[in-house]
Amino acid sequence: MSKRIALLAAATALALGLVVQAATASPAKHAAKQSTHLLVGMNDEPDTLYGDPATAFAVLKTLKVQVLRVNLYWGGNKWAVANSKPSDPTDPGDPAYNWALYDRLVQYAKTYNIPVMFSILFTPGWANGNQARTVAPTDMQDLQNFAYAAAERYSGLWTPPSWQRNASLGIGNGPLPKVSLWTAWNEPNNPIWLSPQYKKVGKKWVIWSAKSYAQICNAIYSGVHSPALGPLPGEQVACGVTGPRGNDAPATARASVDPLSFLSAAKAAGMKTFDVYAHNPYANDGSQGPSYVPKGKQKRQVQLGNINVLIAKVTQLYGPKHLWITEYGYQTNPPDTTIYGTSWANQAKYMQQAYAIARKNPRIDMLLWFLVRDEPNIGGWQSGLETVAGKKKPSWNTYIKLPRG
Repeated sequence: MSKRIALLAAATALALGLVVQAATASPAKHAAKQSTHLLVGMNDEPDTLYGDPATAFAVLKTLKVQVLRVNLYWGGNKWAVANSKPSDPTDPGDPAYNWALYDRLVQYAKTYNIPVMFSILFTPGWANGNQARTVAPTDMQDLQNFAYAAAERYSGLWTPPSWQRNASLGIGNGPLPKVSLWTAWNEPNNPIWLSPQYKKVGKKWVIWSAKSYAQICNAIYSGVHSPALGPLPGEQVACGVTGPRGNDAPATARASVDPLSFLSAAKAAGMKTFDVYAHNPYANDGSQGPSYVPKGKQKRQVQLGNINVLIAKVTQLYGPKHLWITEYGYQTNPPDTTIYGTSWANQAKYMQQAYAIARKNPRIDMLLWFLVRDEPNIGGWQSGLETVAGKKKPSWNTYIKLPRG
């Protein structure tokens, strides 16, 4: 490891030239600038990661995407990096690791000059006693080691060993491109992503997901910001990545936690710090525009219309941290005929309104739309800018015309 660290330290100056400019600006130093600054990005991985990246990145360039968010799967599916346990988990060149898809993605992203945000997600079976991928690791050091390895690999300074190079994937002899933007997990207040949400301890229900997530955030933050990596300018780790809703009903089959309660519980459970807080402020249905403020029983939900409630809670607990909106979108009817669908015209109007709201907020640094193309399964998401058949919705041109930071 000392040899790798020495290389990183010696080449840190070189890294400065590889750090993406807008996406890695320091919130503390650029607060005044960011009052009018908003990165317009996309959360979309089906084509860019495991589909046809050549076509996908050409589309992203046409759309003028400034940030691309994809999941970096630690475990849990066939695209995961660490389905097998590594011998040296801090070494990104360990033979058990399979980074090929992610190496390909960052190479394409560099070619098209689109900064990447990696969301570290899901636990491999060897790290949690072969439980579901949504169950936190038994030993958080395993997650911290993986975050360290990922940050080193994509430091802009690290060259893969010969056996990990693949000319067909664009992985040659030089260092891999730099990734500076990271998020810890996704929507940990939702059991689809982190479980269990609650546990009964004695006669009291405990928000167990917040206890687990406090450790997840700490592990990923510590791994990416490890002193052993030396100074890596521009690195930012976002924690939270909370979903907008929660039923706060621990005894139900699909219990979840509202984002305000979740954040408070995570702080109480020892979530130490982060560079940025992330949130996904989706509306409840297609009739609620971006300015809608949840009321009554839904008042602890955090949508875009009451995003300042969450920002105030972050400020109370962690100081004036900035916010990334890491997912947002409206599904359209057609094809979604449920309450979640809105008209194509409304989707475009809502998009314009949403970005205007975010742009006016000095604490919001980016808003990532989900996604480019509708998912083929009608039970999935139809918030794309185009249909499965490739027909462009009005939101396509609206997105292109949005002011960029």
